Amino acid sequence: MANQQLWFVEDIDLQNIFCPNSPARRGCENDTQVSVGPNQYVYLPDEPAKKIFLVNKGRIKIGTYDAYGKEVTKAILSPGEVFGELALISDGGRRDFAYSLEESELYVLDKNVLSEMLREKAEVQQFFMRLIGNRTLKLEQRLENLMFKTSRSRITEFLHQLAESRGRTVGYEREVRNMLTHKEIADLTGTSRQTVNAVLNDLRRQNILTFNRKRMLVRDMSLLASA
Repeated sequence: MANQQLWFVEDIDLQNIFCPNSPARRGCENDTQVSVGPNQYVYLPDEPAKKIFLVNKGRIKIGTYDAYGKEVTKAILSPGEVFGELALISDGGRRDFAYSLEESELYVLDKNVLSEMLREKAEVQQFFMRLIGNRTLKLEQRLENLMFKTSRSRITEFLHQLAESRGRTVGYEREVRNMLTHKEIADLTGTSRQTVNAVLNDLRRQNILTFNRKRMLVRDMSLLASA
């Protein structure tokens, strides 16, 4: 089971939303919990958008395809994160895909059930409004970065944001566990795996951070921000 602190976002108990009848956080009922094997699609573009998901275990990639059929990665989600939320504002099909990068466990909620919650609970409505708004802003920022920033700047800014949002303080340093692969970072920054590898090695030589396959340790966040 993932760290239960992940289920509380801005005083919203996410697991209670997706699993209202779950005693002592022991998991959802069978009809609201699904297991997905590695390298499996949760949904595809144009499929009916009828459900919203919460990651309990594993990692889920959200992406789409451009006009030439090339895959574009939008996000890689970890336990405690919600996806498929655009079903709340669209009666059409999905515009993106969700794909499991490893063995994953998801909690599932029908959008009609969640829509009823939104009408009854203002705090739940505000959470999903902020979720949709924040993700839209992030996508706009990524587009601006692709147009106006160098590959190195995009990578260092992404690493800084990753350490801020998913890291934990260890003394004067910042640790990110379950580190993304170089290819995943490249996909999220519109660069290449070779460029990511070169930038990470350069940052390590400068003693700004250190990393391995399982974690990244940022020694100085201010130096990373200006690297």
